Amino acid sequence: MPLIRRPSPAAPDPAAPAPAFTGGTAEERWAAARAAAGSAEAVPTLAAALATEPDMRVREAIFTSLALIDTDASVQAVLAHVRSDDAGMRTAALDALRAMPRRAGRHLPALLRDPDADVRILACDLCRSVAPPELHALLGPLLETEPEANVCAAAVEVLADGGGPDILPALSRCAARFGGDPFLAFSIRIAAARIAAQRCG
Repeated sequence: MPLIRRPSPAAPDPAAPAPAFTGGTAEERWAAARAAAGSAEAVPTLAAALATEPDMRVREAIFTSLALIDTDASVQAVLAHVRSDDAGMRTAALDALRAMPRRAGRHLPALLRDPDADVRILACDLCRSVAPPELHALLGPLLETEPEANVCAAAVEVLADGGGPDILPALSRCAARFGGDPFLAFSIRIAAARIAAQRCG
């Protein structure tokens, strides 16, 4: 008796993946999320699915598809989760925003002024893809006015890798503002030394 090859299951329609997200197995939802990567029209469905999806692997697939779509709407869908209480969601959202540096960069000034200090820390990390002088324009004002030492420390860490000599005065003033914080003072000294060494090199 000849073998009959079973037809491969049809790939989910990326323009209308909603049914795949309202039921089925985690594997099926993951496949639907992956299939949606090529369709900007799928962003509203992906965003809605992300809000209720319990499986982290499926969530990561949704974030990846949103990043690959790379539209203003997909950035907004990801930004909705930078305040999540779930650390895994925040990390996945941050990774997705890193994958869309041009569009996500437009939101950095607002994120750096967010009322939530944790969001401001995440925003500092997103600044790693920004080069001076824009990096200085973003993080310099934060060093001058930010009330939380942990947020300043996050900014200093980024500047230690990507800052230039023009940021040194702002670093010095930040150290003076937090004179009673030995960890931040140490971090600023290290950052200033690294920036100075790059200038000499």
